[in-house]
Amino acid sequence: MIIDPLLSIAVKNLRECVTLAVGVPPGQSTLLIYDEQSPLSMLITAAYRHILPEAAELNFDRTPAEEILKAISLLAPNDLVILVQSTSFRLNKFRIRIDLFNRSLKVIEHPHLARMREEEFKTYLAALAYDPGYYRSVGPALKARIDRARQIKLFSGGDLLSYDSEFETAKLNIGDYRGMKNTGGQFPIGEVFSEPKEITQVNGRVRLFAFGNKDFSVCFEEKPFLAIIENGILADAPDAPEAFHRILDDIRAEEKKVWLRELGFGLNRALTLNDRVTDIGAYERMCGIHLSLGAKHALYPKPGFIPKKTKFHVDVFVVTDQVEIDGETVFKQDRYLI
Repeated sequence: MIIDPLLSIAVKNLRECVTLAVGVPPGQSTLLIYDEQSPLSMLITAAYRHILPEAAELNFDRTPAEEILKAISLLAPNDLVILVQSTSFRLNKFRIRIDLFNRSLKVIEHPHLARMREEEFKTYLAALAYDPGYYRSVGPALKARIDRARQIKLFSGGDLLSYDSEFETAKLNIGDYRGMKNTGGQFPIGEVFSEPKEITQVNGRVRLFAFGNKDFSVCFEEKPFLAIIENGILADAPDAPEAFHRILDDIRAEEKKVWLRELGFGLNRALTLNDRVTDIGAYERMCGIHLSLGAKHALYPKPGFIPKKTKFHVDVFVVTDQVEIDGETVFKQDRYLI
């Protein structure tokens, strides 16, 4: 019997990740690699021990790299590796997840857990819940509308940002890996994202309530501030905080202009305007709209954007009252209508 309420939530929701999202059948070999550098990593590790008592375990900080690599090499394709990380595990210059996918292993990754404060633990754990009926219906329906869209409008605090362009093929992160090369990835999940084919055809104004900082934490602002977009470029943010202006200065110093690229539709209903976590990698799944500033977006090559010369991809979060795709309202008052 589990007495700790946080552990109980973690066990329930992580079991859904393992069985429903990643689709690991009973008895399949599992390797749990973890550290003990943060309270949240220890809590999540304890939850996985309840769920998968037969899993092999390795403490990343106490196990030589060659032993970790040997344990991974003994796994068969489609076996599961779980990474519970206070920061981000590396055995070479790349994250371990890349090596695991190259071996056709399933992966559940929880990086940067040390960024979460104790008061955020419950929100993070709630965001791990997996509802296949929701994600696997709303996600594809949203993708279908984006893929055929000619115009998308964001209504934000009385302002409007208009995308007058067709869109790149939308990508899904909804815990449905059927037909995909890799199974698993970073959790929590819940996102559909794209960008306009003609990025200069984006104009208008939005209100931002949060943005990613240099240390990959989220800066939340008590008073949302205005961002003015002209021909796909952030032209001005007149009432933005100084920290945001420093980010804009850094982007302009390297890339000359602050381009607006990704249009992200977060689906995770446990992460909202008020239910927050500090880690940008988790919070970008929040139920609503996020955009990216900077020329970098490796998944959508564009003429004139040379990957080696693009450096910045900064997530910003929009106060979103309503979203219309070709005149159809698909999001309103913190929920999707499709």
